[in-house]
Amino acid sequence: MTESPLPALPAAATTFFMEQHEPRTPALALASGPCVYVYKNLRPYFKFSLPQLPPNPLEQDLWNQAKEDQIDPLTLKEMLESIRETAEEPLSVQSLSFLQLELSEMEAFVNQHKSKSIKRQTVITTMTTLKKNLADEDAVSCLVLGTENKELLVLDPEAFTILAKMSLPSVPVFLEVSGQFDVEFRLAAACRNGNIYILRRDSKHPKYCIELSAQPVGLVRVHKILVVGSTQDSLHGFTHKGKKLWTVQMPAAILTMNLLEQHSRGLQAVMAGLANGEVRIYRDKALLNVIRTPDAVTSLCFGRYGREDNTLIMTTRGGGLIIKILKRTAVFVEGGSELGPPPAQAMKLNVPRKTRLYVDQTLREREAGTAMHRAFQTDLYLLRLRAARTYLQALESSLSPVSATAREPLKLHAMVQGLGPTFKLTLHLQNTSTARPILGLLICFLYNEALYALPRAFFKVPLLVPGLSYPLETFVESLSNKGISDIIKVLVLREGQSAPLLSAHVNMPGSEGLVAT
Repeated sequence: MTESPLPALPAAATTFFMEQHEPRTPALALASGPCVYVYKNLRPYFKFSLPQLPPNPLEQDLWNQAKEDQIDPLTLKEMLESIRETAEEPLSVQSLSFLQLELSEMEAFVNQHKSKSIKRQTVITTMTTLKKNLADEDAVSCLVLGTENKELLVLDPEAFTILAKMSLPSVPVFLEVSGQFDVEFRLAAACRNGNIYILRRDSKHPKYCIELSAQPVGLVRVHKILVVGSTQDSLHGFTHKGKKLWTVQMPAAILTMNLLEQHSRGLQAVMAGLANGEVRIYRDKALLNVIRTPDAVTSLCFGRYGREDNTLIMTTRGGGLIIKILKRTAVFVEGGSELGPPPAQAMKLNVPRKTRLYVDQTLREREAGTAMHRAFQTDLYLLRLRAARTYLQALESSLSPVSATAREPLKLHAMVQGLGPTFKLTLHLQNTSTARPILGLLICFLYNEALYALPRAFFKVPLLVPGLSYPLETFVESLSNKGISDIIKVLVLREGQSAPLLSAHVNMPGSEGLVAT
């Protein structure tokens, strides 16, 4: 019927009603690059362009210097490449085009473009519609745009001004909207970072976040459930607050998804086009129907076509167009291997007969159930108490000398050698962090001066490189000739702080033996 050329490949297409005037003819909106082209009566009607973004100040300064011939093209290229690697904002199209040129072409490009102002423009990644103030099927709708600079824009259907702007942590690729803009609405955006963000009317930032285990390939809202297709060949059902309800595994990769809504029977289901040439229709996780096509389906659309209310239009990977009309008497029946209990559940088990011992034990449990439960609870409380006492004893005696703070990850291992009266005490101190060295530590010994003598009661610790164990040696002289032994407490401290970072108890010979850790 008609053919209209586009300046660039389209990213999204949708139909919507712009006004209340009769006849009620929907308009076609095509998102291509940074623009939305609106067609009415199959003719170009309006073009909306996204607002320009502010350029990088450093990039602007470089082009101003090039305009005044203060820097040569080679220096300009090096500085732009440095900005591209470090800056969060992408460069303008002019700078990116300049970086792709050969050295011989740079000077002519600079002379041609140095007088032009830098423009940084984003592009549209996805688009959908949102009812303005009524929920009717032919009510006026707003356009909702997702952009490459991680924003969502809501456009007025008549003046094409921006009514609302919302920010996202990542670039949106799929959108699903429910409600009305003037009343209340929910907006779900599946993004490139593998998460789905839920926004509401008054929120400029996401209210809920659904973290997926794989990248999303489709997003469809069925009643109050968000159905997400992932690259793990599976469909997932979530609530609007992010609670996972169910998962269905697909026999092949999912290429496209869309909603099937049969108004005459009040049916809503999700259609999934698979790479093996199947189109599967699910209501929740129940399989309703399987349509087999000669080629893999890349897009689906279900709705009114001509005089038929229930028509399915499919395009295939090879460029084919398939149209199927649903019979008016057709009723979808749940079936398939994914529904119902497995066949093994219907098999009878060989249950042994009840013995006299089983009957007596059942009667005992029925009569003394309260007492048995109290005894179980008592034993459980005693077990918890013993575990807590053992843990407290380990903390007090430092039987596991490992630092509990994340800022100073240390591990201490002590060893005593010798037969006496002079012993060699070796401390192995290790920095357990992955990349950060530790400096400025002290080792301090607390002991009974009537029993032992040490050359130094404390000394400094050298720089601790991550992963290496440093042996620190000192000598201990026993002063008692009666074989009395005691413990020596080792403290690891930070200079200028009184609270120890780590402590360990070393049992000297003559008591219960040696303690290694």
